[in-house]
Amino acid sequence: MKTIITIQHTQSVHHANGMVGSWTDWELTDLGKEQAESIGRKLSAELKGQAYKIYSSDLIRARQTAEPLAGYMGAPVEYLEKLREHNLGEAVGKTSKWAKDNAMPVNSFDDRQFSGAESWREFWNRVSDLCREIIADEADNIILVSHGVTLSVWQQVWLGNDIKEFKYSGLPGGVSFMEINDNGDRIIRRLNDPSYVE
Repeated sequence: MKTIITIQHTQSVHHANGMVGSWTDWELTDLGKEQAESIGRKLSAELKGQAYKIYSSDLIRARQTAEPLAGYMGAPVEYLEKLREHNLGEAVGKTSKWAKDNAMPVNSFDDRQFSGAESWREFWNRVSDLCREIIADEADNIILVSHGVTLSVWQQVWLGNDIKEFKYSGLPGGVSFMEINDNGDRIIRRLNDPSYVE
Protein backbone atom coordinates (compact mmCIF):
# COMPACT_ATOMS: atom_id res chain seq x y z
CA MET A 1 0.00 0.00 0.00
CA LYS A 2 1.15 3.56 -0.73
CA THR A 3 -0.11 6.63 1.13
CA ILE A 4 0.04 10.16 -0.26
CA ILE A 5 -1.01 13.22 1.72
CA THR A 6 -1.42 16.53 -0.09
CA ILE A 7 -1.44 19.92 1.63
CA GLN A 8 -2.53 23.15 -0.01
CA HIS A 9 -0.43 26.06 1.20
CA THR A 10 -2.08 28.17 3.87
CA GLN A 11 -3.22 31.80 3.60
CA SER A 12 -0.84 33.77 1.39
CA VAL A 13 -0.44 37.52 0.94
CA HIS A 14 -1.99 37.29 -2.54
CA HIS A 15 -5.22 35.93 -1.05
CA ALA A 16 -5.81 39.38 0.45
CA ASN A 17 -4.07 41.94 -1.78
CA GLY A 18 -5.80 41.46 -5.13
CA MET A 19 -2.69 40.17 -6.89
CA VAL A 20 -2.17 37.12 -9.08
CA GLY A 21 -0.71 34.07 -7.32
CA SER A 22 0.64 31.75 -10.00
CA TRP A 23 4.46 31.88 -10.05
CA THR A 24 4.65 35.20 -8.14
CA ASP A 25 6.65 34.37 -5.02
CA TRP A 26 4.29 35.48 -2.26
CA GLU A 27 4.92 34.83 1.43
CA LEU A 28 2.32 33.59 3.88
CA THR A 29 0.35 36.09 5.95
CA ASP A 30 0.75 35.99 9.74
CA LEU A 31 -2.46 33.94 9.84
CA GLY A 32 -1.05 31.65 7.15
CA LYS A 33 2.06 31.06 9.26
CA GLU A 34 -0.11 30.19 12.26
CA GLN A 35 -2.11 27.82 10.07
CA ALA A 36 1.07 26.14 8.81
CA GLU A 37 2.23 25.70 12.39
CA SER A 38 -1.14 24.16 13.28
CA ILE A 39 -0.94 21.71 10.37
CA GLY A 40 2.59 20.75 11.41
CA ARG A 41 1.64 20.15 15.02
CA LYS A 42 -1.61 18.25 14.38
CA LEU A 43 -0.56 16.18 11.37
CA SER A 44 2.80 15.16 12.86
CA ALA A 45 1.00 13.95 16.00
CA GLU A 46 -1.39 11.92 13.84
CA LEU A 47 1.48 10.39 11.86
CA LYS A 48 3.76 9.78 14.85
CA GLY A 49 6.02 6.77 14.35
CA GLN A 50 5.56 6.72 10.58
CA ALA A 51 8.27 7.77 8.14
CA TYR A 52 7.20 10.19 5.41
CA LYS A 53 9.06 11.71 2.49
CA ILE A 54 8.12 15.39 2.03
CA TYR A 55 8.06 17.19 -1.31
CA SER A 56 7.08 20.84 -1.69
CA SER A 57 6.71 23.43 -4.40
CA ASP A 58 9.76 25.68 -4.35
CA LEU A 59 7.64 28.85 -4.14
CA ILE A 60 7.89 30.63 -0.78
CA ARG A 61 4.26 30.20 0.30
CA ALA A 62 4.50 26.43 -0.11
CA ARG A 63 7.95 26.27 1.51
CA GLN A 64 6.66 28.20 4.52
CA THR A 65 3.74 25.77 4.79
CA ALA A 66 5.99 22.69 4.61
CA GLU A 67 8.73 23.83 7.02
CA PRO A 68 6.84 23.55 10.36
CA LEU A 69 5.62 20.04 9.48
CA ALA A 70 9.12 18.99 8.45
CA GLY A 71 10.45 20.35 11.72
CA TYR A 72 7.92 18.44 13.81
CA MET A 73 8.54 15.24 11.85
CA GLY A 74 12.32 15.60 11.73
CA ALA A 75 12.26 15.05 7.97
CA PRO A 76 13.95 17.02 5.17
CA VAL A 77 11.94 18.70 2.42
CA GLU A 78 12.75 18.27 -1.25
CA TYR A 79 11.64 21.25 -3.32
CA LEU A 80 10.22 20.63 -6.80
CA GLU A 81 9.41 23.17 -9.49
CA LYS A 82 6.91 20.64 -10.88
CA LEU A 83 4.73 21.27 -7.81
CA ARG A 84 4.36 24.97 -8.66
CA GLU A 85 1.04 26.58 -9.47
CA HIS A 86 -0.18 27.07 -13.06
CA ASN A 87 2.26 29.47 -14.78
CA LEU A 88 0.31 32.48 -16.04
CA GLY A 89 3.23 34.03 -17.91
CA GLU A 90 3.04 37.82 -18.20
CA ALA A 91 0.23 37.94 -15.59
CA VAL A 92 2.74 36.92 -12.91
CA GLY A 93 3.34 39.93 -10.68
CA LYS A 94 0.23 41.71 -11.92
CA THR A 95 -3.09 42.46 -10.24
CA SER A 96 -6.05 40.13 -10.63
CA LYS A 97 -7.85 43.04 -12.33
CA TRP A 98 -5.03 43.37 -14.86
CA ALA A 99 -5.24 39.64 -15.52
CA LYS A 100 -9.01 39.79 -16.04
CA ASP A 101 -8.72 42.79 -18.37
CA ASN A 102 -5.83 41.35 -20.43
CA ALA A 103 -6.59 37.63 -20.66
CA MET A 104 -6.65 36.29 -24.21
CA PRO A 105 -9.52 34.06 -25.41
CA VAL A 106 -8.99 30.40 -24.67
CA ASN A 107 -10.82 28.12 -27.10
CA SER A 108 -8.82 24.93 -26.64
CA PHE A 109 -6.56 23.24 -24.10
CA ASP A 110 -3.58 24.40 -26.19
CA ASP A 111 -4.37 28.14 -26.11
CA ARG A 112 -2.40 30.36 -23.75
CA GLN A 113 -4.34 32.83 -21.63
CA PHE A 114 -1.32 35.15 -21.45
CA SER A 115 1.96 35.52 -23.31
CA GLY A 116 4.51 33.12 -21.83
CA ALA A 117 1.87 31.18 -19.89
CA GLU A 118 1.49 27.41 -19.75
CA SER A 119 -1.43 26.16 -21.80
CA TRP A 120 -3.91 24.07 -19.85
CA ARG A 121 -2.58 20.96 -21.62
CA GLU A 122 1.03 21.77 -20.67
CA PHE A 123 0.01 22.31 -17.06
CA TRP A 124 -2.13 19.15 -16.97
CA ASN A 125 0.73 17.13 -18.48
CA ARG A 126 3.19 18.55 -15.93
CA VAL A 127 0.96 17.41 -13.07
CA SER A 128 0.34 14.04 -14.79
CA ASP A 129 4.09 13.46 -15.15
CA LEU A 130 4.61 14.33 -11.50
CA CYS A 131 1.84 11.93 -10.45
CA ARG A 132 3.54 9.09 -12.30
CA GLU A 133 6.87 9.96 -10.66
CA ILE A 134 5.34 10.05 -7.18
CA ILE A 135 3.59 6.72 -7.72
CA ALA A 136 6.90 5.20 -8.86
CA ASP A 137 8.79 6.74 -5.92
CA GLU A 138 10.27 4.08 -3.66
CA ALA A 139 8.81 5.71 -0.53
CA ASP A 140 5.57 4.17 0.75
CA ASN A 141 4.48 7.37 2.52
CA ILE A 142 4.71 10.76 0.81
CA ILE A 143 3.54 14.29 1.62
CA LEU A 144 3.11 16.88 -1.15
CA VAL A 145 2.80 20.59 -0.34
CA SER A 146 1.52 22.59 -3.28
CA HIS A 147 -1.07 25.07 -4.58
CA GLY A 148 -4.83 25.07 -5.05
CA VAL A 149 -5.16 24.70 -8.81
CA THR A 150 -2.21 22.29 -8.98
CA LEU A 151 -3.75 20.03 -6.36
CA SER A 152 -7.17 20.26 -8.03
CA VAL A 153 -5.57 18.92 -11.22
CA TRP A 154 -3.67 16.33 -9.14
CA GLN A 155 -6.98 15.02 -7.77
CA GLN A 156 -8.40 14.67 -11.30
CA VAL A 157 -5.26 12.91 -12.55
CA TRP A 158 -5.18 10.67 -9.46
CA LEU A 159 -8.68 9.45 -10.28
CA GLY A 160 -7.64 8.72 -13.87
CA ASN A 161 -9.67 11.49 -15.49
CA ASP A 162 -8.72 12.82 -18.90
CA ILE A 163 -7.91 16.50 -19.40
CA LYS A 164 -10.92 18.76 -18.84
CA GLU A 165 -11.98 22.10 -17.48
CA PHE A 166 -13.34 22.25 -13.94
CA LYS A 167 -13.93 24.64 -11.08
CA TYR A 168 -11.11 24.98 -8.56
CA SER A 169 -12.28 23.38 -5.32
CA GLY A 170 -9.45 23.63 -2.79
CA LEU A 171 -9.02 25.78 0.28
CA PRO A 172 -5.93 27.21 1.99
CA GLY A 173 -4.53 24.63 4.40
CA GLY A 174 -6.75 21.81 3.09
CA VAL A 175 -5.26 18.36 3.73
CA SER A 176 -6.17 15.36 1.57
CA PHE A 177 -5.40 11.66 2.10
CA MET A 178 -4.95 9.27 -0.80
CA GLU A 179 -3.74 5.72 -1.10
CA ILE A 180 -3.02 2.96 -3.54
CA ASN A 181 -4.30 -0.29 -2.06
CA ASP A 182 -2.88 -3.77 -2.54
CA ASN A 183 -5.04 -4.23 -5.65
CA GLY A 184 -3.53 -1.11 -7.23
CA ASP A 185 -6.72 0.95 -6.84
CA ARG A 186 -6.24 4.69 -6.32
CA ILE A 187 -8.45 5.96 -3.52
CA ILE A 188 -9.14 9.37 -1.98
CA ARG A 189 -9.87 8.80 1.71
CA ARG A 190 -10.33 12.43 2.74
CA LEU A 191 -10.46 15.57 0.58
CA ASN A 192 -9.48 19.13 1.56
CA ASP A 193 -9.92 18.56 5.30
CA PRO A 194 -9.87 22.04 6.93
CA SER A 195 -9.63 20.78 10.53
CA TYR A 196 -5.82 21.00 10.64
CA VAL A 197 -5.92 24.81 10.48
CA GLU A 198 -8.84 25.28 12.88
